[in-house]
Amino acid sequence: MADRPSSRSSFLRAFLDALRAVAGDKGVLMLLIGAPVLYGFFYPWFYSLEVVQRVPVAVVQQDGSGLARQMLRFAEASPRIEVVLTTGDEAEAQQALLRGEVMGYALLPPDLKRDVVRTQKVVVPVYANGAYPLVAKQVQYGFAEAVGTVSAGIELRRLGAAGQSRLQAASSRSPINLQMEALFNPTEGYGSFVVAAVAVLILQQTLLMGGALLVGTWRERGEAAAPVRIWLARLLALCALGWLSGLYYFGWMFVWHDFPRGGNPLGALLLLAVFVPAVAGLGVLLGWWFANRERAMQVLLFTSIPLAFLGGFSWPAEALPTILQWLRWLSPSTAAIQASLRLNQMGAPAQAAAFHLSVLLALALASWLAVLWVGRRRAGAGTAGHIGRPD
Repeated sequence: MADRPSSRSSFLRAFLDALRAVAGDKGVLMLLIGAPVLYGFFYPWFYSLEVVQRVPVAVVQQDGSGLARQMLRFAEASPRIEVVLTTGDEAEAQQALLRGEVMGYALLPPDLKRDVVRTQKVVVPVYANGAYPLVAKQVQYGFAEAVGTVSAGIELRRLGAAGQSRLQAASSRSPINLQMEALFNPTEGYGSFVVAAVAVLILQQTLLMGGALLVGTWRERGEAAAPVRIWLARLLALCALGWLSGLYYFGWMFVWHDFPRGGNPLGALLLLAVFVPAVAGLGVLLGWWFANRERAMQVLLFTSIPLAFLGGFSWPAEALPTILQWLRWLSPSTAAIQASLRLNQMGAPAQAAAFHLSVLLALALASWLAVLWVGRRRAGAGTAGHIGRPD
């Protein structure tokens, strides 16, 4: 009975010692606390406008009719595009596009009105810079809306001239109307799409590098090997910092920047409960393996972009090579990103993310058992910080 209070006090002391080690190491402190806070402020700021608007474009007006001028006015009124160049020479518009002064242009061909009056098929070509997909989309949509509005007015006047009333003409022109509504991303903004997923990757990478850096330092100093109870306290200390960062992102960053969130708050908490331990355990194992403070940073720093592609949100996982489709599940971010999008953004029930939560739980259990086995083995052999250390 007397050993229980002593065990509890040693566990608490090890937990506090781990937190003191984090506070006393500027590099680890910056990764585990500073980086998540800074990323939470500045990373979403780049996407604060959400959607691209007022894209500079040109209009090549080779027809001087009132119809062409009307199309130009509607293009100028579009919030998607901004007409900065009006010319009759297509080569001038092409040169402006090559110089980056405009991101696209529309060509109003000669005899535009004459062909419309003759009810001939008229095509207004729109050229956009495909190197920037979001910008090209706005250029095409902006001109399509301007030309489509003018075209609809022409068709309504033709139907009216045929004897139909305004309501009849509107019904004849569009007997079936389409109503589009974006689910889970009402603004259709790029920030709402990318930040919600990348935030999970940021949480992983900062905790992964911080944990590996801390354990690498312990190995260099010969302080890594310890009994199971001590390593449990160290892992829990890393988890505590990771949980705080997760709550900061899910509970503040998404609210502050007004990203879709809070669909299933209990499910999001369940996700953090298994995701953070999986990352903490993996970070400790990597620190043991690298056995060197600098090497942990050198290797892990360049894994963020590959892991983003493997996460399955910016690139379809089905398009990856088969071996990567399997290996990607070894990274907690793969399952966590998919689970987060379901639970936090889409409001799905926990059952919809059961597979992803199970993967995270399995990774957490496997990594923690491995850490406890390695730590106990090294402590028992009395070779902490020496066996397996690279030259």
